[in-house]
Amino acid sequence: MYEGMIAETVVIQGDNGDQIDAYFARPTGPGPHPGVVVIHHMPGWDQDIKEIVRKIAAQGYATICHNLHQRNGPGTAVEMSAATREAGGVPDAQFIGDTKGAVQYLLAQPYSSGKVGVIGFCSGGRQVVIAACNIPEFNAAVDCWGGGVVTAKEDLTENAPKAPLDMTADLGCPLLGLFGNDDQRPSPEQVDLHEAELKKHNKTYEFHRYDGAGHAFFITSRDNFRVEAAADGWARSFAWFEKYLGPVTSKAHA
Repeated sequence: MYEGMIAETVVIQGDNGDQIDAYFARPTGPGPHPGVVVIHHMPGWDQDIKEIVRKIAAQGYATICHNLHQRNGPGTAVEMSAATREAGGVPDAQFIGDTKGAVQYLLAQPYSSGKVGVIGFCSGGRQVVIAACNIPEFNAAVDCWGGGVVTAKEDLTENAPKAPLDMTADLGCPLLGLFGNDDQRPSPEQVDLHEAELKKHNKTYEFHRYDGAGHAFFITSRDNFRVEAAADGWARSFAWFEKYLGPVTSKAHA
């Protein structure tokens, strides 16, 4: 059977009608393909994240990652990330608007199965929780070491006025969480608080924690990379998507 992939930069309509870049990859087969939105980490819309987009697409998903830092450009991913930090981070309301645009782009494709998941890393893991609580089109979510889900009141800002933890009652889809026990953002204690809130509201979730792993343990270009934890985490992520988005019809080779 022939397997192939298309990967390219596209333009989507984000918050307030703004045009923003997104990296999009999909199998070349006719589908139908479930969709996955990737939320990039704080280092930005970089090659590590684009590699992850292709990895997910290779499993049979139409996959998109929009550049949340684009309004603080032009520049490299590092430069735009630094400018975004200086601006106080991506406003949560703007993030929701941009991500709705990514979802609508996937659903508008003729090969869409109508099911869409979301996965995010670092700050993107925090934003996954926000997305899953505010965008009803999501059918499954994966939070990879999302720091800031648990936020003290004194740390709330104009850009981030509400802790994602306090949105838990509105979580609209099953949530998978992957965390390193050596991480401090989120710390194991913060993960405990998140899990307790999910139980309190009777949400469908699974949390998995890895000894000997810290932050960003999926990222192959970093010293943080932990091959066994990453392999298990990816296997669990794809099983989660298959369970809640349905089976894929074809896969692609990167």
